[in-house]
Amino acid sequence: MAVSLLNSYNVSDLCIGKPALRSLPPAATVSDALSVLKRGGAAVAVWGPPETNPNPTIVGRVCMVDVLCYLCAEENLSSPSSALSAPVSALLSAGSATLLQRVEPKTSVLDALDKLIEGAQYLVVPIRNRSSPLGRKKHGSSFDFCWLTPEDFVRFFLNNIALLSPTPTLPISSLGIIRPAEYTINHRAPAISAVPLLCAAVTAQSSVAVLSDDGHLVGEISPYTLSLSDESAAAAIAALPAGDLISFLDCLTSPPISTLRAIMSQLKSQNLLGMLELLEPDVLSSNSSTGSASSSGSESSGCESSDDEPTIRRVRRSGSYTARMGRKAEEAIVCHEWSSLVAVLVQALAHRVGYVWVVDEEFGLVGIVRFLDILTVFREQFRESI
Repeated sequence: MAVSLLNSYNVSDLCIGKPALRSLPPAATVSDALSVLKRGGAAVAVWGPPETNPNPTIVGRVCMVDVLCYLCAEENLSSPSSALSAPVSALLSAGSATLLQRVEPKTSVLDALDKLIEGAQYLVVPIRNRSSPLGRKKHGSSFDFCWLTPEDFVRFFLNNIALLSPTPTLPISSLGIIRPAEYTINHRAPAISAVPLLCAAVTAQSSVAVLSDDGHLVGEISPYTLSLSDESAAAAIAALPAGDLISFLDCLTSPPISTLRAIMSQLKSQNLLGMLELLEPDVLSSNSSTGSASSSGSESSGCESSDDEPTIRRVRRSGSYTARMGRKAEEAIVCHEWSSLVAVLVQALAHRVGYVWVVDEEFGLVGIVRFLDILTVFREQFRESI
């Protein structure tokens, strides 16, 4: 009965209220992508060249992390301004088009879910064009499109949670969905060494855990947090240790001058003068008027101005702080092996992330639970009931 009821839902039901995706033509540059992303939104679509296809298709999805990792690539560190003028295709990895799959609005939810489980990262769904006059084509198509992500499917199943009983009440340890934490970095390591991990984490829809010397989770370099940043985050990645970077991201809208001085000092000491161009002009003028910068890259980068504040802050151990809204960027979302599946779902959805870190009683990192793994459990449950 549950399967037949869920099969009555189509992909179009998940698209209700979804905005049309923003897109860039093949001739766009990395700078164009950065400009669009800074105006808000998680990602922008890239269209394929019409000369190779009479009906152009979306060949890639670009997010802020892609831009930041590109600017921090070894070949671009000395001249990021030149890198910004490269074609937007430079941000697309080999095979990126295979991570996107088009599905029609009448496709059943379960059939669409199978595409995600089989390897698609995002589903592209044509929706009625609400902005263009009837019959007017946009990028060779008479439709707008929207993204469907694992989060959309998780929200759908949460709304139909009664059909999944008793699975949502079971502890995650009993479901076999806790993966080893594949992407981790020590808090003292240069943040730029996390760039390959970030690229992989975006593909895996995961994150990079920042660990203390004794293996405790002290924060994360989250693709979601970076999606709210701008190009100045690339300068911070190139200059700061991983532990200081998560504190910088915590104060992204107004980082303390001491942190900006540390970033500038480190960039100068590494002869990465081109990266200074990614900082706001008023930051540069402010630094020159307030004296020389400290040469230490581990200077406090907390929001407070005190230089005595510790750089690394442990995950709080008193209660379930992750349930509250407005968390700081450095506070990773965590659960325990005995946490119920539904509790993990609610945590992740409340904070708009597609994963939750699993820690032990001492907050040592055990692993990670991702939306895709949870969706796989739900799909297997429906197969068994057929």
